[in-house]
Amino acid sequence: MSTPRRPSRPDPATLSDDEKEAFAERLRERVYVTFAVLAVILTLLTHAEGLAAGTAAASLTITAVGTVAAAWLAELIAHLAAHGGFPDRAHLRAMTGTSGGALLTLMVPLLALLVAGLGWWEVTTARHVGVGALIASLVLIAWLGVRRASLPWPARILALGVLAVLAGVVVALKLLAHG
Repeated sequence: MSTPRRPSRPDPATLSDDEKEAFAERLRERVYVTFAVLAVILTLLTHAEGLAAGTAAASLTITAVGTVAAAWLAELIAHLAAHGGFPDRAHLRAMTGTSGGALLTLMVPLLALLVAGLGWWEVTTARHVGVGALIASLVLIAWLGVRRASLPWPARILALGVLAVLAGVVVALKLLAHG
């Protein structure tokens, strides 16, 4: 007996404008949360002396939830301003799902800190694993954006390079703010 195959992802060219916008919103939310959590982890690495895994996990969680709540509230305010009223139930559910889905960026850093809390790793190792996972997530998101662009390969590589430099600037600014 064979297992049913999951449907493949649709070709971006076949998506409606609303579907494209929803996809863009999900990626945008994940980028915001990823940068916020990355800044906190990097800051925690600079102030690592005696930091417990639970304290680091609490800082990451509070930062991520705060960022998601702020983004959700911004979306609600923008909707009120643009449409003159509150979103309907379906739009509210979509907003909440998009914002809440961004919390998935926390999974690897929190799992790494859990492993450290169990004594299997040092807390510093867990934070390095978290940084690596978040950077990999940003690279994947950037690649998704560039891969869907209708650019020749040399321009895509250049775009990835520019995005990497800009991401480095964002991280440096966040470290300056938190450092």
